[in-house]
Amino acid sequence: MNVSATELLGVLIIEPKVFGDERGFFYESFNARDFAQIAGLQQPFVQDNHSRSQKGVLRGLHYQIEHPQGKLVRVTAGEVLDVAVDIRQGSSGFGKWASVRLSAGNSRQLWIPPGFAHGFLVLSDYAEVLYKTTDYYTPSAERCIRWDDSELNIDWQLDGPPILSAKDQVGKCLKDADLFP
Repeated sequence: MNVSATELLGVLIIEPKVFGDERGFFYESFNARDFAQIAGLQQPFVQDNHSRSQKGVLRGLHYQIEHPQGKLVRVTAGEVLDVAVDIRQGSSGFGKWASVRLSAGNSRQLWIPPGFAHGFLVLSDYAEVLYKTTDYYTPSAERCIRWDDSELNIDWQLDGPPILSAKDQVGKCLKDADLFP
């Protein structure tokens, strides 16, 4: 596997070695021992999530203030622009973001440690996103930062207005959000 750093300390692009031939392909999408070595993860993944969304759907920017979740994100159908935002107030990367195109075709994964907000935009007709988390979903701890916060100025590469959930339409600006120390 190949591991690349992003502009944000701790956020990693993981590219598994894909073995393919005329029959199809095979790759190891997760190996706990190897992942612990590259990401320094000391806690296990406890939950797997799977979403399917149509083109133009933007989900995020989500995080949990209590029970923060690290996320290992991959796409099994279609393509998304995946975004991580550092919301740790004491970090040198605070308020900065990184984006990566994840697709079924490139088999990339993105590791987003706890302390970051996460979101994605579906670029293809539809996309299926799978992600592992290091803590359980806790509705009372869930928070949302506005996808279009001018302080963050994220380049979502939009070609029209995004499709948002009611929750994502009322996300808070970074300056008003509950953040990590």
